[in-house]
Amino acid sequence: QVQLVESGGGLVQAGGSLRLSCAASGGTFSNYAMAWFRQAPGKEREFVVAISGSGSGTSTANSVEGRFTISRDNAKRTVYLEMNSLKPEDTAVYYCAALIGGWNRKSIRDYHYWGQGTQVTVSS
Repeated sequence: QVQLVESGGGLVQAGGSLRLSCAASGGTFSNYAMAWFRQAPGKEREFVVAISGSGSGTSTANSVEGRFTISRDNAKRTVYLEMNSLKPEDTAVYYCAALIGGWNRKSIRDYHYWGQGTQVTVSS
């Protein structure tokens, strides 16, 4: 069983930056592809970024391309989301998710484990 705990959310002004962290426990962390999704009020949960188990491959949604970067430290069992040039439309609850087998999946149905989420609010 894998447990994921996100941290680092908060309130930031437009144009600012935040770094989210997701700490994993259980299983062999490097075997899991990881991703960040987000869900804004009244909207469906959407894919943001993903990273392969080794960290050698990443995939980014068009809406955050050039602003958001995913990375991971397998020794620390942690995945990060660096968010720059934040916009009010980035306001959402951000979730990390783990996928066993394969990577670069963008559907919530493909992911086996989820964190509880962390709120990110960007003020204008």
